[in-house]
Amino acid sequence: MILQHSISICKLWRLSSPPKLFLFRPSGVTTTYQPQCCRIRAFGSATKVSDTNVNETFFAEESVSWNCLGVSESLSRALFSIGLHRPSLIQAACIPSILTGADVVVAAETGSGKTHAYLVPLIDKLCQMSDSSGAIADRDVSKHHLSLVLCPNVMLCEQVVRMANSLCNDSGTPLLNIAAVCGRHVWPVKEPDVMVSTPAALLNYVYSIDLERRRRSEFIRSVKYVVFDEADMLLCGSFQNQVLQLINMLRFDEKQLSRSKNSEAEMSSSSELDEFRDLKADFGEDEDDDGDEDENTEVGEESANLEAETKGLKRRDWRRVRKIYERSKQYIFVAATLPENGKRTAGGVLKRMFPDATWVSGNYLHQHSPRLEQKWIEVSVDTQVDTLINAVKNGNSMADSGPGVLRTMVFANTVEAVEAVAKILTGAGVECFLYHSDSSLEERTKNLLDFQQEGGVFVCTDAAARGIDIPNVSHVIQAEFATSAVDFLHRVGRTARAGKPGLVTSLYRESNRDLVAAIRLAQTIDMPVEKAFSRKRSFRNKIKKRGREASNMR
Repeated sequence: MILQHSISICKLWRLSSPPKLFLFRPSGVTTTYQPQCCRIRAFGSATKVSDTNVNETFFAEESVSWNCLGVSESLSRALFSIGLHRPSLIQAACIPSILTGADVVVAAETGSGKTHAYLVPLIDKLCQMSDSSGAIADRDVSKHHLSLVLCPNVMLCEQVVRMANSLCNDSGTPLLNIAAVCGRHVWPVKEPDVMVSTPAALLNYVYSIDLERRRRSEFIRSVKYVVFDEADMLLCGSFQNQVLQLINMLRFDEKQLSRSKNSEAEMSSSSELDEFRDLKADFGEDEDDDGDEDENTEVGEESANLEAETKGLKRRDWRRVRKIYERSKQYIFVAATLPENGKRTAGGVLKRMFPDATWVSGNYLHQHSPRLEQKWIEVSVDTQVDTLINAVKNGNSMADSGPGVLRTMVFANTVEAVEAVAKILTGAGVECFLYHSDSSLEERTKNLLDFQQEGGVFVCTDAAARGIDIPNVSHVIQAEFATSAVDFLHRVGRTARAGKPGLVTSLYRESNRDLVAAIRLAQTIDMPVEKAFSRKRSFRNKIKKRGREASNMR
């Protein structure tokens, strides 16, 4: 919920006057974070930037190598060849846990190296299987082990595939067969080793290619490792019902396989319907699902049938059901924001679904990165446009982006606002790349690629704030202030990535003043940023009270 809508920036571009140029002189606050209680902490030194090199807040200690984490020599060479000479803090913390086969929840700040944190151990496992059972192409399909990576959108899927394919052997061939199933990418003819897909695309293909469920069962049986990238997004909102169906199929397969290895007396007689009902309890049985998208009609119908059958049934003890069968799949959940305050949050759901999972937390999860410098500017209707233009034109002079092209990302809250910001900047002589949901996938892909290669100014909605890795973004500008803690953290996380510094300039209105003060205080005292946003109801009440007082004075 938005605290109070300020006058939309899309109404201000006509009011733009000749820019009043000035130079930013930001004074960022650098702090260190003592992580909250968790099972594993990303180890290494995390000290103030002013005291040491900024890389020490990203990389593990020099004594920590890929080999000492348990990664094979061949994969270590592949990592070294693409410039990853040593692991990051979060990679060093979670790779050993993933290699053990345990369920793992990786919650770490944006730009900390989470994608390689799960790709490296999974690829290593599959390569080891290949070495022990012959060439991958010659393996028995029925014994094939598959890693499934689920992402919320096509762009992120394609990014994960590119990162996995960059890991090659000494002859330059990718170590494994990687395939995307989403968007323009159809179901592969050859069984891949790593499949990357969106939940909707995967369910559509699984249901459409196999009406009798035989091939569906074979596919589910082959999946041994499941990754939920951007897990907080996948476990909530419009993705929740799709993910619930997938986990239901995966868990039920585990139960069936375990039953086949044990006597019936040792096993529960629970059915797939029981498993689905228990999952509904994990997600919050009384919570309304947003439903599937229009393109998922077949999936939605089957889900609706299962949900209809569960109505009126007493909730089972999910802990008892979870423990009665032998595990045969590994689940990995990865997120840059993972709120745990509440049973319906992603963190709360994971604690109920996987109580024995190993949690790995980044040193700066939900916190202010010591590599990040922030500039806060309060604007009004009269000053908003000029301040925005000045921020774009002059902000890079204060960002230590090093040699090469300069990249600035400008965030707005709506498609209309993005278009308005682009008109404002174009009128001021600043060329822009646009990125929002109303653009076609081809247009978004082209603009993203051009921005990555040429640099410049990238005006976007929060569709570009999550997961997409754009290297060397030196400056992030909030033309409109974020409406949630998640959006704020993902926006500012587009810069100061992979051990590099960055600058964030946030423009805010009077209606956001209390919220900004709370965020700045949270950063100063090392309090999680989302706690500032959790107070938004009291902020909203203050705003309403001020409005009533102003009306009474008239």
